[in-house]
Amino acid sequence: MIRLLTPLVVFIGLIALLIVGMQSAEERKRVDSPLLGRPIPNLELPRLHEPDNKARTDERLGEPWVLNVWGSWCQSCRVEHPYILKLSENAGVPVVGFNWKDERADALRWLRQFGDAWAYHMVDFEGRAAIDLGVYGAPETFLIDHRGIIRHKHIGPIDEQSYADLMVRIGTLRDEASQ
Repeated sequence: MIRLLTPLVVFIGLIALLIVGMQSAEERKRVDSPLLGRPIPNLELPRLHEPDNKARTDERLGEPWVLNVWGSWCQSCRVEHPYILKLSENAGVPVVGFNWKDERADALRWLRQFGDAWAYHMVDFEGRAAIDLGVYGAPETFLIDHRGIIRHKHIGPIDEQSYADLMVRIGTLRDEASQ
């Protein structure tokens, strides 16, 4: 009898492990940033189009804004680009590019090919500033309120559903800034 039940018990155990593993994969998609609710790091980086001029995160104090991490090497950034264009047109707040681990010429070529939807671009060629932001990969999108507090982080490409969610969140940030 035990010989007959052993394969069944092993099978049920494997199914249980599979279910637990699938739940863990879903949990990994919802990685929160330790910076949520905290001020955005004070970064000073070259601008992509004007490398001799620096862009600083504290320049945006007083208004909500979006920081979008992208790279010309990033296939998912191409997928989300139509939504970045829509965000720039419809959000009513600046959308700032954070060009990460890229070559300047490649980034400029990518923008000429696909369109430059951002207000301007901060450049992190070596990836050191991205560490301060807690960037896992590209694309990532941060919503920063008028006080410079990171209020939301979206990991991965923006799609129709996340675009709608971002627009609602941005509307809330605009309302809070106007009070």
